[in-house]
Amino acid sequence: MPPDHTRDTAVEAAIEADGLVKTYPGGVRALDGLSFTVAAGTVFGLLGPNGAGKSTTVKILTTLATPDSGTARVAGVDAITHPDRVRRTIGCVAQRSGTIPQCTGRENLLLQGRIHGLSGRTLHRRADELLEQFELTETADRPTRTYSGGTRRRLEIALGLVHRPRVLFLDEPSAGLDPRTRTALWEEISRLARDEGLTILLTTHYLEEADRLADRLAIMEAGRVVVQGTPEELKGDLRGDTVRVELPGGQAVGMDWEIAGVREVTVDGRWLRARADDGAVAVPALLALLESRGLRAGSVTVGRPSLDDVYLRHVGRTFEQTAGGAR
Repeated sequence: MPPDHTRDTAVEAAIEADGLVKTYPGGVRALDGLSFTVAAGTVFGLLGPNGAGKSTTVKILTTLATPDSGTARVAGVDAITHPDRVRRTIGCVAQRSGTIPQCTGRENLLLQGRIHGLSGRTLHRRADELLEQFELTETADRPTRTYSGGTRRRLEIALGLVHRPRVLFLDEPSAGLDPRTRTALWEEISRLARDEGLTILLTTHYLEEADRLADRLAIMEAGRVVVQGTPEELKGDLRGDTVRVELPGGQAVGMDWEIAGVREVTVDGRWLRARADDGAVAVPALLALLESRGLRAGSVTVGRPSLDDVYLRHVGRTFEQTAGGAR
């Protein structure tokens, strides 16, 4: 039997969400019984398309919203009944910029520190430390409105760390960044988790980001966790290879796919995707079947399972299909 990844059983939990329900005006149910647990000192990813409920989850855990029902604990504190205590232990980097555009990077850090009760030499030392750590020294005295997207994002993460939180929330941390800047940001997030022992919860709709950064992740769909585990566990459950065949014109819809060792065949537009015990053996058989029915394949790829394959298995469609139709 494959392992059950629907629940975590960590002994020391930094974040606990149990049965969270949240409905917005108009009957839009953003969360529908959401449950997961994050072990202290780990990076936990919430992976899902826009509209899956990721940002609502972060709002509840960071005390910016209250659920209709369910419980939420952060750093051992009930986030619903003791929001002030939770706020002292967390840092949060939202999707939208939290900087003051007309202020310099240094001024933004000093202001954030004062909000958290820092002052004097302690505050200035902490600001200098973060400017150096995030390679912001050269731009420290420029207004943040002049910063590039990547530089501004590094500053925003630094702002979330001014008061040395125990838990850091990153809501879509690399959204809108170019690939090179995104990769550099991933390296910085990995360093924070590795060297500073932070518990980090990040939300993302990038499959590669979740695969690369998360010690464990939960795939969300329509306000629920459909499956969770380490990326390698989730991919390993699929066994065998993933085969993708390009079919110009999408002519294979509705065909019967009875081939030994081939399973979970889906056709999405011009792409056929299947699971196979041995991809090298399955490809000739698939191509032969297509040719026998007068269909000519385009490109063919064989690879190990990906998180997109995991999503397809548990949601019933690819991540790209879901993201394209998300709210």
